[in-house]
Amino acid sequence: MQVKYATLKDMAKKKPSLPRRSGCPLNVSIEMLGDRWSLLIIRDMMVRGFRTYKEFLASHEKIATNILADRLRKLESNGIITVEPDPADGRKLIYSLTPKGIDLAPVLTEMVLWAAAHENTGNQALVRQMQKGKKQFIAAVRQRYEETLARSKDK
Repeated sequence: MQVKYATLKDMAKKKPSLPRRSGCPLNVSIEMLGDRWSLLIIRDMMVRGFRTYKEFLASHEKIATNILADRLRKLESNGIITVEPDPADGRKLIYSLTPKGIDLAPVLTEMVLWAAAHENTGNQALVRQMQKGKKQFIAAVRQRYEETLARSKDK
């Protein structure tokens, strides 16, 4: 197996928005996503269609308000989500995945399948759906994302 190391010239092509400990792609991914809470927020947006702070707070994992606010800010600063005022109620914010965020669909799908293969997990209906047709599942997630974007533009 041949390993190619990124040169400073390669790294200069895409400037990171935040300082990184290293240019290792895995490190950059981990720094951008942060921790389990960030992944669960992304999951809720992709699979459950969550878009508001209140919806995220109601998730099964019971994220604390200070952690939720922090992770939403980090995901936005890393370009994974966007935030806009709700046109119907300016006091509310609507969170949406960016193209960069929706590109995590295959990654999260593989993580779910990996966990289900090695641990006793819940939501077996979702796991079976992914196992039966991984490409179709990811395509459906992307389709919902496109439909959400289209509805947002119509408002």
